[in-house]
Amino acid sequence: MADSSINGRTTKIWRDGQLVPWDDATIHVMSHVVHYGSCVFEGIRCYDSPAGPAVFRLPDHIRRLHDSCRIYRMPMRHSVDALVQACLDTVSANDVRACYLRPVVIRTGEQMGVYPVDVPVETFIIAWHWGNYLGDDALANGVDVCVSSWRRAAPDTFPALAKAGGNYLNSQLSKTEARIDKYAEGIMLDSFGYVAEGSGENLFLVRDGVVYTSGLSSGILSGITRDSVMRIAQDLGYEVREQTLPREMLYIADELFFSGTAAELTPIRSVDRIQVGSGKPGPITRAIQEQFMGIATGRIEDRYGWLTSLPVAAEAER
Repeated sequence: MADSSINGRTTKIWRDGQLVPWDDATIHVMSHVVHYGSCVFEGIRCYDSPAGPAVFRLPDHIRRLHDSCRIYRMPMRHSVDALVQACLDTVSANDVRACYLRPVVIRTGEQMGVYPVDVPVETFIIAWHWGNYLGDDALANGVDVCVSSWRRAAPDTFPALAKAGGNYLNSQLSKTEARIDKYAEGIMLDSFGYVAEGSGENLFLVRDGVVYTSGLSSGILSGITRDSVMRIAQDLGYEVREQTLPREMLYIADELFFSGTAAELTPIRSVDRIQVGSGKPGPITRAIQEQFMGIATGRIEDRYGWLTSLPVAAEAER
């Protein structure tokens, strides 16, 4: 499977109000984040729509970034509106029509010790060229996955609602295990043994025409794409249920798919080498995927107001 994350760099990175050359956006090895994982971040897609670059659910992502900062007591000096504009400026400065945006808030102060008292915090926004996260044909044909031996943390350990860098050490273990065993991804269970999510994606299950997904109490991230899928599914007339899901539901599902900014809507064709449904993306998955990708790329009317287009002035300067 090709690694689509290689050589995705652009030229400019936004750093606390300034656009700096890629190679100058550095931190010191003694930064708090290096030793203790003290950062929060977002992943946001900018799509090449017929009207030009358009960022998907940008204010919602930035609001969640602010929420993550609040949960981890990280001072954020940039407003939501300022960071929304900063993301658009980063797209424009890099002269790209499609990219993956990574806002990241980092404790960069040179301080040893876990307690982050008076540790400086910096905010960066990176534009990255990133293709299909789970493989070149994943969106069309689906992927083969396994149930991971690694579980999501219990609800009284790490706050799952915060998209924090340190939380993803858990995800790295699951992803690495899956890839070593020749799977595209791992599905993680929660601390009680119920279905949670993938290493970096939320999960949906279809059975008898009903769309299921795990609730927030299962230690999952409250995904922006997950919310989009639920709204689209309901508007298409499907019943959507948030509930605890036993592992065996994965093996008797008619359809399964991942959702996430990087993974978009990726069908799952097998779990632990047990075929899902017909082994091909199912009709409900396809219907939701078509609506989601159509809206995100501007092929279908943005009836939800999810796209933030680059201002005309910014486009004219390019």
